[in-house]
Amino acid sequence: MDTSLLGLKMRHRSCTWLLFLPFVMHAGAAVDGRPPNVVVFLADDLGATDLGCFGSKFYETPHLDRLAAGGMRFSAAYSACPVCSPTRASMMTGRYPQRSDVTNFIGAKQPDKWDRNTRLLPAPYATRLPLDERTIAEELHDAGYATFFAGKWHLGEKGFLPTDQGFDVNKGGTRAGSLKSHLSPFGNPQLSDGPPGEELSLRLADEACQFITAHADRPFLTCVSLFDVHVPLQAPPRLVEKYKAKVTNLNIKESWGSERNSKVRLVQSHPIYAGMIETMDTAVGRVLDKLDELQLADDTIVIFTSDNGGLSTAEGWSTSNLPLRGGKGWLYEGGIRTPTIIRWPGVAQPGSACATPIISNDFFPTLLEAAGKKKRQSTSPLDGESIVPLLRGKAIEPRRLYWDYPHYGNQGGSPASAIRDGHWKLIEWREDDTAELYDLQSDTGEQHDLSAQQPDVAKRLRDSLANWRQEIGAKTPTPNPRYSPN
Repeated sequence: MDTSLLGLKMRHRSCTWLLFLPFVMHAGAAVDGRPPNVVVFLADDLGATDLGCFGSKFYETPHLDRLAAGGMRFSAAYSACPVCSPTRASMMTGRYPQRSDVTNFIGAKQPDKWDRNTRLLPAPYATRLPLDERTIAEELHDAGYATFFAGKWHLGEKGFLPTDQGFDVNKGGTRAGSLKSHLSPFGNPQLSDGPPGEELSLRLADEACQFITAHADRPFLTCVSLFDVHVPLQAPPRLVEKYKAKVTNLNIKESWGSERNSKVRLVQSHPIYAGMIETMDTAVGRVLDKLDELQLADDTIVIFTSDNGGLSTAEGWSTSNLPLRGGKGWLYEGGIRTPTIIRWPGVAQPGSACATPIISNDFFPTLLEAAGKKKRQSTSPLDGESIVPLLRGKAIEPRRLYWDYPHYGNQGGSPASAIRDGHWKLIEWREDDTAELYDLQSDTGEQHDLSAQQPDVAKRLRDSLANWRQEIGAKTPTPNPRYSPN
């Protein structure tokens, strides 16, 4: 059976078990009755096919492959947005980004400062996660968890940092979404510099290991939000040379396509990017090894995911997301599908895979259920759904997933919305009010627009999308009075 991304059937309600081993289903709590520890790895701009366990033949990810062998891979996992800050907000709150108005990456130009010749003005957006949003860190902290954050925050400045949103410790989290350097000196006001050339992902992993060691006697939430593999593309010289040699030895040739007016990479062969992925994988391995060393692995939920799809159409053209279309900044599958793994010993079958669509909003209610919290301390609506049943090999009720990105990204995309309903996916372009309809079951690469052949389906999905935007209070892009078609 082909277990690569290409070989996974897009089935909405069922999980396919790849390995049948006898094990006992239980809530996943430790022997002493305390709730499970939680470790979350959030990669930055990592594509859905960038790991060996998700089909890559070029990048080397032995530690993440090991994590997948011990847990469940999700072949239809989605980010809530094709860029970073909104997805991070959704993971923290369990709500669509439109609820908090964090709908673009923080630092992007607001409509009153817009100077690009585009048909529309992008919608306004919030530049920090509001303090009245209830985060998963606040929920677990109040349930007795020690809480730790390391790495990229990108959800607000002083007064809105991780330590203002439920985390006891913050190592490196700032308003900024990118770095001057992935190698020390880092220039990060929330993280001291290490020895010259120290790799940031390894430093963040070491900080996480120290926290886990110091809090091994109580439940903990450890979030390692990696800056890899975001630009600037930068890796240790030894790894760059390793992957340059691999390109030569495998005789890999560059290949390019186009997405509207953007050039798109069609092959995974970038040596620097490959080195960044290996560094990221090594960092994950250090934390997994520490859990093993402290005999905490069996009592710890480990989640690995990305904030959006891989960067394939601009800013270094670092990876290819094939067979998925597009990449970061686009609502095609390559921009919103993520390589997601969850290891929960005693609950998730080792070496299993699930094709049921999930979204980053789901992590919040999933972790609440795992921690034994029946009710969160907020009356605001949750948009995510607990995926504990999926981890146990059961089904969840069919549902629709939604996206709205009312902005012009840096990667060539324009304002758009999308909906997935079963195997159908519709993308609505806001500039010209057109729509594309795809059957993801037979066309994962979104090559055949069926909107003309299936007008009833297209209308039903467009109506649902419009109703959702109205219900959730989504901001709308407006005509640009300074637009010139010439």
